[in-house]
Amino acid sequence: MVIRRMAWGRPGNTGDGLARNADGAAAGLLPEQAAALCQAYESLGLGAFWSCDADGRLTYLSPAARAVLGTDGDPLGRTLLDLFQHEEGTGEGGTNAGGTERSLRFVLARRTRFERLTVRSGDTAQPRWWSLSGEAIHRKGVFAGFHGHCADISDQRRHAEESSHLALHDSLTGLANRRHMNLMLARKIAALAAAKRPCATMLIDLDRFKQVNDTLGHAAGDALLKQVADRLVRLVGDASRVCRLGGDEFQIILPDVEDRGRLGELAEALIEDLSQPYLIEGSRCLIGASIGVAIAPFDGAAADELVRSADLALYAAKGSGRGRFRFFSSDLLKAAEDRKALEEDLHDALAQGQFDLHYQPIVKAQTNQVIGVEALLRWNHPEHGQISPSRFIPIAEECNLIRALGEWVLRTACADAATWGAPLRVAVNVSPVQFADENFPMIVASALAQSGLDPQRLELEITEGVFLEEGGLTDARFKALKGLGVRLALDDFGTGYSSLGYLKSAPFDKIKIDQSFVRGATQPGSRNRAIITAIVALAQALDMETTAEGVESFDQFDLMKALSVGHVQGFIYSHPLANAAFTQALGGGDWIIEPSGPARQRHQRQAMFRRVGVVHEDHYYPVVLRNLSMSGALIEGLLEVPLETPFVLDLGDGQLVVAKVRRSQGHQQGLEFEQELVSDGNGGLCTRYRVSPYQLSAAGLTLGAGPGGPMQINRGPNAKVTMPAFAMATDWNGAGLAWNEAA
Repeated sequence: MVIRRMAWGRPGNTGDGLARNADGAAAGLLPEQAAALCQAYESLGLGAFWSCDADGRLTYLSPAARAVLGTDGDPLGRTLLDLFQHEEGTGEGGTNAGGTERSLRFVLARRTRFERLTVRSGDTAQPRWWSLSGEAIHRKGVFAGFHGHCADISDQRRHAEESSHLALHDSLTGLANRRHMNLMLARKIAALAAAKRPCATMLIDLDRFKQVNDTLGHAAGDALLKQVADRLVRLVGDASRVCRLGGDEFQIILPDVEDRGRLGELAEALIEDLSQPYLIEGSRCLIGASIGVAIAPFDGAAADELVRSADLALYAAKGSGRGRFRFFSSDLLKAAEDRKALEEDLHDALAQGQFDLHYQPIVKAQTNQVIGVEALLRWNHPEHGQISPSRFIPIAEECNLIRALGEWVLRTACADAATWGAPLRVAVNVSPVQFADENFPMIVASALAQSGLDPQRLELEITEGVFLEEGGLTDARFKALKGLGVRLALDDFGTGYSSLGYLKSAPFDKIKIDQSFVRGATQPGSRNRAIITAIVALAQALDMETTAEGVESFDQFDLMKALSVGHVQGFIYSHPLANAAFTQALGGGDWIIEPSGPARQRHQRQAMFRRVGVVHEDHYYPVVLRNLSMSGALIEGLLEVPLETPFVLDLGDGQLVVAKVRRSQGHQQGLEFEQELVSDGNGGLCTRYRVSPYQLSAAGLTLGAGPGGPMQINRGPNAKVTMPAFAMATDWNGAGLAWNEAA
């Protein structure tokens, strides 16, 4: 023990109180002085001394430490392992459960010196941490126990934990920060990769957050971010999986999740919840969210690769109009390049006369009489042909071209409508960016005056996005427009930032029921029917008309009539028509259109021309995908394939779909999928699950579909060479040759 070492050898004593050797050199303190010094050290709270016997039972403990450790009885006579519990696992970067107990048991069993071993006393709710050191004592060569020192390091430990927490967590929201998330994601991917298990991540960017900061101040912005964090944690269910990267960007880790149907549902739920109103310092705020989703190992085997893929998907989601999610796919790299090229072409398209207006009839459901039309913008690109508005309108809004485009549409629609022989209404879509322009009412007045169109025949379709900027300016804009005598329609009702409050004051004449509610309304178990019923009842109570968009089949059409929807718009009556074709069909008088279409709603099919592949037995055939729906596809390239032939359709990026041939004619086959596809968040479709790169490589399917002929894919050591079961249309001299030339 320390006291004993200090007292060894006292050949003499002098008046200075020190024991000295024969030559007069100081040899140490006298026993009583050493004891006083140790007592002073203990009383100052700098540490405590202890000793134990060969069995580890305490024989001495400083009074201060004895009082702390003796809350449930005198610690003397108890073993060190009884007094100091093992440290439970603390998660990322912490020790394993039982690690300290094993360490303490190990050093005691070694019967050698140990230093600054961290141990814990007390319960887990209020732990106390100690630094424990000991020197093994031997008497006549026999181990006799330990003499040692311990110090209470609880304050230092808590301070270190707080510092570590601050270094790894966002100070505003308490969520993990970027550094912590990167560490967690890297560890999680590495751990799951060993078992070939997936890990998904979502990047979330808030839409219009800057507007809150600019209008209400940074304090309000901080309060909003805290509420966003709370909503994310509530939906995800685990705060450790949610991170704030900085600014208005968040990230979520979802281990062992690869079901893109489930991920899509979560992304939609996040967007919907984050888009609900916030109350900040008495002010009502509305924002939105866009989400990019990537899944390891399909979209990246390392953390930085996965985040890069999710970031590219997020960029694509924001570029598609915001307020939506997008899965990563390999074609996003090319899509980003195409988007940049489209943006450059868009700047010159208006001046070069590449835009055109088509008109889709709006028909009175009970009489089949055309009462108006909606003006729809079309871009006739000189190289790429018709480009969908869903592609170029978001670009126009981002690069500040939407005002010029919108004004051209407004003036052209008014001029065309003025030449029609019948007094039909013409509906023109108005972007929130246009509506926010203080000169917009004057532009409308100018278009009416220039064309000579009766203001009552002009209907401006406005989305709920205009209400994101609340206040007197919005009300003043409505008042100015109604003062011109034009009609106002609330477009896409229920799909955006719905609030019944603005219907009390906004002077709308019509509510348009979005096609997302019409589609699926006739399916068993769908709630869309109840939603449409409520919208119609609301419109009737407010003396407003209703129009259902996107009606394509008779079951949808009959349902709309049964629910008392006033007007119908969709393929059941007519596709959009160019002005010349529309004028000819109108014939200068009343136009009655008899509905025509399929009896029942079918899954929406997307026309395309894309090279893919199909697997049959042990051969891989390159084919062309002509259209795709949730439940099936049309392919061409194989000749005379029997009905019920099983195929595996390779859509790329590990998307393999089991299918059967349900229709076969010449070089075309209609496939029915065993499991339906799911939405990719951007109007496209994707498989719910993907085959991992490891399995694709083992099957020899890493190259995808090429322009060549059938490829044998059975690469086992005992594989037998077999002949393809089907001929390629490209090898045929008849109809197949014509198809090949068209391709």
